[in-house]
Amino acid sequence: MSSLPLIKGHAADEVMVRHEGRDITRAEFLLQVEALAERLPEARYAFNCCDDRYHFLVAFAAVLLRGQTNLLPPSRGPETIRDIAQDYPQSYYLTDESVAIDSVPVHCFTLQAARQVRSPDPQIPAEQLAAVAFTSGSTGRPKPNNKTWEALHIGTDLARRCFFSDLPRPPYILATVPPQHMYGLEKTVLHALLSGAVMHSGRPLFPEDIRRDLEELPHPRVLITTPVHLRACVKSGLEFPSPEFIISATAPLPIELAQAAEQVFAAPVREIYGCTEAGSLATRRTLDGEQWTLYPDMRLRMADDLPLLSGPQLAEPVPLQDLVEPRGEHAFVLRGRNADMINIAGKRASLADLNIKLLAIGGVEDGVIVMPDEQDGAVTRLAALVVAPSLNEAAIQNALRASFDPVFVPRPIYLVNKLPRNETSKLPRSAVLAMLENLRNKEQALTE
Repeated sequence: MSSLPLIKGHAADEVMVRHEGRDITRAEFLLQVEALAERLPEARYAFNCCDDRYHFLVAFAAVLLRGQTNLLPPSRGPETIRDIAQDYPQSYYLTDESVAIDSVPVHCFTLQAARQVRSPDPQIPAEQLAAVAFTSGSTGRPKPNNKTWEALHIGTDLARRCFFSDLPRPPYILATVPPQHMYGLEKTVLHALLSGAVMHSGRPLFPEDIRRDLEELPHPRVLITTPVHLRACVKSGLEFPSPEFIISATAPLPIELAQAAEQVFAAPVREIYGCTEAGSLATRRTLDGEQWTLYPDMRLRMADDLPLLSGPQLAEPVPLQDLVEPRGEHAFVLRGRNADMINIAGKRASLADLNIKLLAIGGVEDGVIVMPDEQDGAVTRLAALVVAPSLNEAAIQNALRASFDPVFVPRPIYLVNKLPRNETSKLPRSAVLAMLENLRNKEQALTE
């Protein structure tokens, strides 16, 4: 069986990570990885749930060295872990925090260093199952997606060629998203291991945190983030150090927000398109237009009206669950997500497009339009949860009527302090529906 290096692109004395204000070299990293690998329990799978990004990186590598597989759950909540563990009985919970989970063994670690490394260039079998990434489970049980070490190697190299080829050297990477999510795993952990990039271990939450951490990093530097974080930065009024570019994902990026973010950061904003099944696969600069360009060596073709994606990191073609219009084999235009398409009174619309228009209203800081589940066969109306301190429901509805067909104007609109976003700034449908139901119950109680 062929093997591939655990680390690629860093010499022994080169910096791999900026952690808590100090630089960590490849040599120091390997000492800590081997020390942890020796202490891991005998098992097949490890829920890699480390909160600190560097601890996650050490754990990820140590699990590989032990021939085990990293499980990347959509949530670190005990209920989610227990559900997944039923399908992976030979598993344990690997963490850097003190936690307890019923029926799942917990292994809590702190960083230690081995006296010496067994191999300065450890190899991992190419076909080893390196990670299992799970979909969010917002509409059902989390779905596993297997990633071999070879597939992660190839996918990381495709992204490196796409994003870093014009830089003088691999960049420092700062991210606002967690490493357990495929977006965070690909763009921070794997680039640190396999692209020669330097990973900042922090996960800044607020605009001032982002400003401070960016300022700490030398050029070239890249910010990996989401539309929610970009919107907060734009509204903060702060002056930000300029990265070489910004990468945004997890939700559609309104063109107005992309334009404002480019002005605030004095840097181009590039979006990523991808899915858990295939990983990230295409990019575009939002202000350059609607066309997405696939990563190098990837191809798109239509088969029975279904878009099929092929690439060297994929064992077989992956069907995309979105409405796309191919522009040759290497590019496409996204026409909507199948899961977002709704039909009310014979009229069709995309929820993603409706939400972009909602967020474009002046005074709206955050918001989501949702199609509630049908009850007793009744025609369902859209509802909305909106964060807009300076607006009322009538003002928001009037603004929406200017660009919406009347059947798609949400009723009711609930004004809330914040939305139930998860660690990746996504809005799980289950959390949105629970919040909506709670607000309806409170409203009903007030009228009784």
